[in-house]
Amino acid sequence: MSMPVVSLKGITKSYGTIQVLRDVSLDVEAGEVVAVIGRSGSGKSTMLRCINGLESIQGGTITVAGHVVTQTAKQLRELRREVGMVFQSFNLFPHLTVEQNISLAPRIAKKMAAEQARGIACRVLEQVGLSEKIDAYPQQLSGGQQQRVAIARSLAMEPKVMLFDEVTSALDPELTGEVLKVMEQLAERGMTMVVVTHEMGFARHVADNVVFMHKGTVWEQGTAEVFFDSPRTPELQQFLRSSKVK
Repeated sequence: MSMPVVSLKGITKSYGTIQVLRDVSLDVEAGEVVAVIGRSGSGKSTMLRCINGLESIQGGTITVAGHVVTQTAKQLRELRREVGMVFQSFNLFPHLTVEQNISLAPRIAKKMAAEQARGIACRVLEQVGLSEKIDAYPQQLSGGQQQRVAIARSLAMEPKVMLFDEVTSALDPELTGEVLKVMEQLAERGMTMVVVTHEMGFARHVADNVVFMHKGTVWEQGTAEVFFDSPRTPELQQFLRSSKVK
């Protein structure tokens, strides 16, 4: 039996006296899309940031692509070669072109030649439908286009896992649709993905498994079909009613 690409065992995380994650355990298999849903403050984004080593944990273990996540600089560098993360804010460098934004990490982290890095930028931009924007600057792009460039930037490192943290929450509905389409295409190509999202349609129709977080715990999880059609707990039932799932 193959090992999960992402494995969380008994994770606890606190900010001072406030505990935000309580005994969180989760496995994500290769090629699986896991959608994480829940109210604000339920611990969704904190869990994602712990997976990428952006937040330290007080208890439990996290293993990603064979790496036990620690806070040592060397280990975090190795981890982030394997894990791509896309945030709500696009975090593009405004003074760099699209191509420069994308090729920066491969050139620094993998010591890649400029010509080879540009070739990768061309390839990943084609994946997200933005080949014609390679020499544009971020301010010349719509919010949806900037987010797709941010996805391309992560893809350029050829990650084994992609983490998405509320990547459409700052976009209007039309731009949200174009970003979700790119994510759906990634899922179809077999990318392992953990997606924190308010987009219930994406969770229902694209995710293999859905996790509902509540009060810092994995309150309920299951396949999308069972999860949405037969929620077991009152907390999830109420959340789905308020989210107008389609």
